[in-house]
Amino acid sequence: MRKLLVVSLMIVLLVGIFTLAVAAKTTIKVACYPDQDSGFEDILDQFHAEYPDIEVELVTNGFADHHKTLLTQIAAGAEVPDVTTIEIAYIANFVANGGFVNLLEEPYNAGQFKDNIVSYKWSQGTTNDGRLIAFPSDIAPGTIYYRRDILADLGYKIEDMKTLEDWLVAGLKFAKDLDGDGVNDRWLLADATDIFFMIARSGKELYFNENGKSIVDSARFIKAFRAAKMVREKGLDARIGAWTNEWYSTFKNGTVLIQPCGAWLGGHIRNWIATDTAGNWGVSNLPDEMYVNWGGSFLAIPEKAKHKEEAWEFIKFVATRKDTQIAQFKASNIFPSWMPAFDDPIFEEEMEFFAGQKARLLWLEAAQKIPNVVTNKYDVIAEEIVRAALTEVLENDVDPVQALKEAKAQIERRARR
Repeated sequence: MRKLLVVSLMIVLLVGIFTLAVAAKTTIKVACYPDQDSGFEDILDQFHAEYPDIEVELVTNGFADHHKTLLTQIAAGAEVPDVTTIEIAYIANFVANGGFVNLLEEPYNAGQFKDNIVSYKWSQGTTNDGRLIAFPSDIAPGTIYYRRDILADLGYKIEDMKTLEDWLVAGLKFAKDLDGDGVNDRWLLADATDIFFMIARSGKELYFNENGKSIVDSARFIKAFRAAKMVREKGLDARIGAWTNEWYSTFKNGTVLIQPCGAWLGGHIRNWIATDTAGNWGVSNLPDEMYVNWGGSFLAIPEKAKHKEEAWEFIKFVATRKDTQIAQFKASNIFPSWMPAFDDPIFEEEMEFFAGQKARLLWLEAAQKIPNVVTNKYDVIAEEIVRAALTEVLENDVDPVQALKEAKAQIERRARR
């Protein structure tokens, strides 16, 4: 009887210890968007193995919804995630408005990692008074994805395609009305808007200069508007916006010759947009020696987060280790911002999806030539206004100079509110 009692007590104790161990595990919520979530998923098993007391719950929303939700959460100060991703287009707004911990302070001490982070990304996550509120997790060197099979059929080699004019000439040769209805059925690219972004993003300043003055009426923006307008007028774009079923079809069916974007798009094309097109794609630098940052993300900890120390462990795991940065790169084309990863053998590997091309080497070259671009808390507003102005130019034949003049006035009014 005594032995039975002892055994029973031992079982109770063991169950209690097990229950305490389970209860001690901390769950952190990590808010993100596609295809950032795919990169995280690829390394979560490793994280959980190394940090058995921390459970990561990914909360994934669409790109725009993710940032809108985050803005609302930060403003309300409730139900915030422990870690959140922030895309470059939104970073200046969050940097200016606050609501996140300073990662340079104890217990984070993120300054120890500064020399290993791409410099322009570090500065973009830093406030004017020197606080680091968003830690760089990846960058996005601009590139051109092109259909190598189509380019060959047109009689061109990629070595011939040095300038935007070269691509326009090839596009004129490829664009064609196949069914006789008076409208082209194949095109140079899906949306002329991408021509604008390629040119507009190629400077050291985007919508504002270092003094906070709007520069959307500059020669670079006028050139970008005119180039996009010319592409539209010549029937070289399909007038199809990104992230639509029609857009996906252009990749699957080979109805566009090129798609300018960040390196990250390759992961989408390979993983789900057009998986059956392996070997038909090639990668090239942007024309006219333009080196552009086309996206990229940061990781931040809201001030109201419940599990800040665990959140910081996750950020360090994701963004300050060569092995995890390379794993995300391999899984989803999420290009490392951690420079020690740049000497990894993966850059020398041939990529089967791109017909054996060493595409990562090309992206690495571009990444190292991207200038430090000035960001501003009104970038999102400015982009919204400039997009609307470009639509007027493309759809209603408004003069580019006049459209940009009016856009600048709107931006200045919104910025004064």
